[in-house]
Amino acid sequence: MSSLPVNKIVERVTEKIYELEPSLLEKFGERGKERCHEDNHYHMKYLETTYKLDNLKIFTDYALWLNNLLTSRGMKTQHIIDNFNFIQEALFELDNYGDKQVQAYVTYLEEANHILKQQQL
Repeated sequence: MSSLPVNKIVERVTEKIYELEPSLLEKFGERGKERCHEDNHYHMKYLETTYKLDNLKIFTDYALWLNNLLTSRGMKTQHIIDNFNFIQEALFELDNYGDKQVQAYVTYLEEANHILKQQQL
């Protein structure tokens, strides 16, 4: 993967999600938390692929697909938006925040959230 501390980002994001919404643990159990962790690794892989191929549509299509999948399983679109916001926050905390790759990831996440917000209307 990239030179970014992906595991650290994923751990931070997963902690934040369950810290701010403990009802998710009750609703989806420990297995749900594991899936959240896995999902965040997928998010990071898609961000990296989008960056390497310089094609924003890869990540926005992924976000729409993910939204369809997770909302069919009882999640809300807002959960995905929040998740992407938490990834952005974790990226902001990096020492190399000014890095071109990090800035690109933030742009991809912002665009995906914009599209997901339109899905909520």
